[in-house]
Amino acid sequence: MLGRLLILLLSVLPKHGLSRGAGWLATRSIRKGWRAPVHRGYSRVFGARPEEAALPLEDYPTLNAFFTRTLRPGLRPVAAGSLVSPVDATVGAYGTVESDTLVQAKGRNYSLAALLGSRELADRFDGGTYTTLYLSPKDYHRIHAPATGSVAAATYIPGELWPVNVAAVANVANLFAANERIVVELDVDGGGRLALVAVGATMVGMTRLVFDDELHTNARRRQVQHRRYDPPVRLDAGAALGHFEFGSTVVLVCSPDAGTIDHLELGATLRMGERIGTPSPAG
Repeated sequence: MLGRLLILLLSVLPKHGLSRGAGWLATRSIRKGWRAPVHRGYSRVFGARPEEAALPLEDYPTLNAFFTRTLRPGLRPVAAGSLVSPVDATVGAYGTVESDTLVQAKGRNYSLAALLGSRELADRFDGGTYTTLYLSPKDYHRIHAPATGSVAAATYIPGELWPVNVAAVANVANLFAANERIVVELDVDGGGRLALVAVGATMVGMTRLVFDDELHTNARRRQVQHRRYDPPVRLDAGAALGHFEFGSTVVLVCSPDAGTIDHLELGATLRMGERIGTPSPAG
């Protein structure tokens, strides 16, 4: 009931304006003497792990800098010869792509073509596997490559900025295909393709890619922006791909010829670099 009331309230509020405002606030400089207490306070409220941060807390001048922190080396080993989790997250959905359909939640399905913004691209994934990975405000917010390969293209698709928490997943139809998102197409070494969809959400300042500064969510120019990279952008499994400026969701889709995402239990906690699947034998 509370979740439905929250969604009803957000339906009449300017979600893009609120999110830009949150992004502006998160980038305000904090006096050096206050930084560590502010970041520790945030961590206590949301359950983040400041001890994993690569830098001392006083070296993060803004909340956004702390949100998008890197980690101390060695904390997220990357499983060799595997498809790996691109993020620290909780599994929200898992399944097989059947007739262009993905499961959002029990009783709620949505179209892969709508999510990717392309029927032709979606057809490549028919019979493949997918998973939905939810990042809460406590999580490490950087996104990494789930396999070794080449980024052929990326597309920004404008849309809504609904929250992506449990209440929204249960109550907002076609949530992930309605929200703003960036679709990254990764051609896996050995064959096949992965689509990594970084979904924006309420209060997420922006979602950014490390290899394309101009392509991001919550853009003021709200129209589809498609990039094709020539030469393609090479990434090793576990390499930095982008980041969320607060928590959000990644939908990862694997074509049948790229391999298989293992069965993932709903609610399971993943760490970036952890094995989540098997690449194709050619890989």
